[in-house]
Amino acid sequence: MRAILQQKINNSIALLRKAESLAMRYDPENGFYLAFSGGKDSQALYHIAKLAGVRFKAHMNATSIDPAEVVRFVRSQYPDVEIIAPKQSIYSLAVQKGILPTQNIRWCCAELKETAGAGKVTLLGIRHEESTKRSKRKEVEVSSHKFKGDMEQFEEWQKEQTAKIIKKVAKKLPKNTNFDEFSINQESTIKCVNGKDSILISPIIEWTARDVWEFLNEVVSVPHCSLYDNGHHRIGCILCPMCSMKEKRRDIKEHPHVVHKWKQAIRDMRRRGGADGRTDTILQPIRGAYIKSQRKEDWGVF
Repeated sequence: MRAILQQKINNSIALLRKAESLAMRYDPENGFYLAFSGGKDSQALYHIAKLAGVRFKAHMNATSIDPAEVVRFVRSQYPDVEIIAPKQSIYSLAVQKGILPTQNIRWCCAELKETAGAGKVTLLGIRHEESTKRSKRKEVEVSSHKFKGDMEQFEEWQKEQTAKIIKKVAKKLPKNTNFDEFSINQESTIKCVNGKDSILISPIIEWTARDVWEFLNEVVSVPHCSLYDNGHHRIGCILCPMCSMKEKRRDIKEHPHVVHKWKQAIRDMRRRGGADGRTDTILQPIRGAYIKSQRKEDWGVF
């Protein structure tokens, strides 16, 4: 193993162990809420948490457009991961909202993934190397953008927030209250995020793709989803708005049932009067990719 990877593994384990007591305060039964997708990064996250020996429960929030290969892989290789079905399919959500998810209006993630783990300490498998946006992320964040930084900075921020809460509550207490006992008790129980927020921790944020693959193949020696062997560089939702045009063309060819369901959803949107001029603009990448790979008349609904 490369020395740099060993150091990154050590740093990730140290972060997880330091944050475990915080996770146990928010969820004494399960500890960390580990966000799992079946992709290589979430696998690395899962196994680094195992190596750290911290308590966690892994969850996969299905979206209704997850590749079947991914679902089968998770069920067979990670049976302890809880797969959470969506309350509403992405297609019916689109009809309800009257607009398809796009790169700029990515309501799909907000509705189906980002609310998971609310009120808990959530582990994410994001990495700086993945995108410009993610290069700005920090190892510890509060989901409502109240805080971004490292674990030491977060502990100081939390103490400040706790002190503010205690000061506010103390005004309503009797004058003979023992404030030393009150402060100690409150600091151990008060949560500095509300019920809709999550404390987000990203243990592999400094890892590269090379680090991830070396860790999975040589350190923990575990299998990966077959999609990677079939030319997929990333694993996510079918026809994700963030996919490249090449990836969209491939998805359209490999998953015609998803194309059919999106066509039906758009018909329903138009019947309800929800589709407007924005819809055609949003559809352009998908429509263009489909026309190049299939007969134009098959896409006549658009």
